[in-house]
Amino acid sequence: MNSSARTLALFISDLHLQESHPRTAEAFFAFLAERASTAEALYLLGDIFEYWAGDDDLAMPFHQRIVDALRTLSDKGVAVYWMAGNRDFLVGQAFADAAGLRLLPDPFVTTIGGQQIALVHGDAQCTDDLKYMAFRAQVRDPAWQQHFLAMPLAQRKAIIAGLREGSRQAHGEKSYEIMDVTPAAVAALHEATQAPTIIHGHTHRPALHLDQATGRRRYVLPDWELDAEPVRGGWIAITEDGAIARHGLDGQPL
Repeated sequence: MNSSARTLALFISDLHLQESHPRTAEAFFAFLAERASTAEALYLLGDIFEYWAGDDDLAMPFHQRIVDALRTLSDKGVAVYWMAGNRDFLVGQAFADAAGLRLLPDPFVTTIGGQQIALVHGDAQCTDDLKYMAFRAQVRDPAWQQHFLAMPLAQRKAIIAGLREGSRQAHGEKSYEIMDVTPAAVAALHEATQAPTIIHGHTHRPALHLDQATGRRRYVLPDWELDAEPVRGGWIAITEDGAIARHGLDGQPL
């Protein structure tokens, strides 16, 4: 990778931003101001928030600060894209308009620096987790979302709190293999999109998976956590020469 090459796109996911994790939030704001502002585009690939109860929660000061930071980046000319995660799939057009960003479908195929890439959050490829896949189908249904969003905000937050606690307990009972993407789902995504490269988050297992036989690559983004040990985080960058690199929190290539 040419270190002087212009950065075309940055990718992050799984920050799980919440008021109780202020160091993680401050690292995100610093990333937007110091790193993302020099790129042409920023792709937010899901679970940027720990949870999102609906766009009528925009007035919350913590949420407003995040929206303002994204709007500042957008106003500087950086194209900002948002893909829903399993924690913030209720982000809607009101949020997008306020933050100056574009909502993306999952999957989304794009070409950057000559590289054709399929972008996903990653949860839809965890097909061995049958209970989660059933839950995902339920909450992604437009009729379910319309019914849920019609509830008072406080009631929605209480329901979400219960779901989060249930999720924590379920994770303790599941193996890492069940909660990871499956080879069959990854292969199906490559075939459906005809993209040789996939970038996703969700699994919190950052890596580059390279299929030597086909040349297909799968980049997994890290989660961000600066309020507990071990500290972790990072991003993926694509430069104008087509190079794709994983970076740690210090900005150094991995």
